[in-house]
Amino acid sequence: IASKIMSIKPNWFPICFLIIIRNCYSMQIHLKRQMHALIFIISIPLIEIYLMIKVGGMIGAFNTIFLILFTAVTGVYFAKLAGLNAIRSGFNQLMKNEMPVYEIISGAALAFAALLLIIPGFLTDLFGFLLIIPITRKFFIKSISFNFYKKKSNEDIIEGIIDENKQDDNKKNN
Repeated sequence: IASKIMSIKPNWFPICFLIIIRNCYSMQIHLKRQMHALIFIISIPLIEIYLMIKVGGMIGAFNTIFLILFTAVTGVYFAKLAGLNAIRSGFNQLMKNEMPVYEIISGAALAFAALLLIIPGFLTDLFGFLLIIPITRKFFIKSISFNFYKKKSNEDIIEGIIDENKQDDNKKNN
């Protein structure tokens, strides 16, 4: 039995070694992505605190707090209006028997904009207000989803199956 085990090990060693190297490489890529996400998550509050301190130094602490609350309330209000317009547009698409894909994505972007506006800070409010505006929202959606769209080369081609009925052909010929 020991000789059989010894004869199998050398054959499997290169394959196992390659699998381990591949897994380590994919883990490195995964760790890099996690590190970028961690840096992003940490840097956003730091930038927000820095901006609040700068704006608070210019206009005062109470005015800064009022401005943050005002942008949150008005932003959520405008997000609600834009969301209702997206729902209305989606129902219009459904009435036309069309799939409301853009309206669904736009509604998700508006929900994200409302979340950004509720979070206290000036940078998140800026991105939230940019997502509420339809032109910039369309730009963001196109730039983010550019990789997910597949280009259709021949849109005029309709695929189908032709069923021939030989009895009908015989009647037409007679």
